[in-house]
Amino acid sequence: MYEDKTYEKLLQAKIDFVKNLAREQGHTIDTRTASMIYFALAGNAVETAQTFIEIDQVLNESFADTQTRDFLIRRCRERGIIVYPAARAIRKGEFSKDIPIGARFSLEKLNYAAINKIDDYSYEMECETPGNIGNLESGALVPIEYIDGLEWAQLTDVLIPGEDDEPTKHLRKRYFDNLNTLAFGGNIQDYVEKTNKIAGVGGVKVYPVWNGGGTVKLVISDSQHKKPSEMLVEAVQTAIDPIPNNGKGLGIAPIGHVVTVEGVEYETIDISTELFFIGGWDFDAILPYLETVIDDYFEELAAGWDKVDWRIDGNATLVVRISQLETRILALTGILDIRNTTLNGVAQNATLSPNSIPIRGNLTHEQTLD
Repeated sequence: MYEDKTYEKLLQAKIDFVKNLAREQGHTIDTRTASMIYFALAGNAVETAQTFIEIDQVLNESFADTQTRDFLIRRCRERGIIVYPAARAIRKGEFSKDIPIGARFSLEKLNYAAINKIDDYSYEMECETPGNIGNLESGALVPIEYIDGLEWAQLTDVLIPGEDDEPTKHLRKRYFDNLNTLAFGGNIQDYVEKTNKIAGVGGVKVYPVWNGGGTVKLVISDSQHKKPSEMLVEAVQTAIDPIPNNGKGLGIAPIGHVVTVEGVEYETIDISTELFFIGGWDFDAILPYLETVIDDYFEELAAGWDKVDWRIDGNATLVVRISQLETRILALTGILDIRNTTLNGVAQNATLSPNSIPIRGNLTHEQTLD
């Protein structure tokens, strides 16, 4: 708002004012750079410019669309919206023998503690460091304290993903969603907000009256935009409407709502294309980069899986577009041209099922000589 109130413009305005005032009284004043008037006005212009900067900052911090994180958090609290804190990853640990609950192990720079037994020789392992970092590494675990008879230990699957502190962009969107759509007493927005608050959940679709009056189906993805583990689905089911007490109001769901929680499913997309390479490149050399760019595109789609306009059309789905794939592949170093791309054997976009996200299947190309 005060972009034109710069030091240079303010200083020039002050100099012009003094010169005009002196001229009106029949005087001439030296306002050159080394003059006393210049030094006096320059110092004042600096302070004035700084004041306008601070006023502009105060103005930006007064509105939710321009507030920095700390002030946005305070604004959200006014409407009962609390920033989602970082959550710890729950991983699966496999061992050569049973271990005591609470036993601690290290992997690289992180520590994990056994919190619950899954079955013989496998346990739920909670990362002691909150955030996405706990989802990343797998491999051999080293016991922090000696366990007699333990021959090996491995950290494997992600059961409930860890999450970083909620990004400012996401918090800001929740604030405006809260203003635009009232969450109340088991309506769709109420289920969306309360389900997304559960650690490990990345997205949710709500299907009201899906199996008759009083029934609700929630389909969730995990916070990594992937198919959730059975453990996460069970945790959400228990938090929303625990089995076998469905409909009794013992969870988040209102009394009389029988809620079924399911996980989003993977839909495999086989990709075939004809590639032309720049000299020195071939399919084997480009393959890792192809896989990465395709996986990145599919992850972008999965991240928006719950944002398609499903409230108007319950069958709204994701679409894997050939044009998007070809554009991203053409941007790779080593690719000269691309044509004849098919998805699952068909030369057209792939429309997924309503509760599906894409995963890369077979990737093939027809060998072409330049």
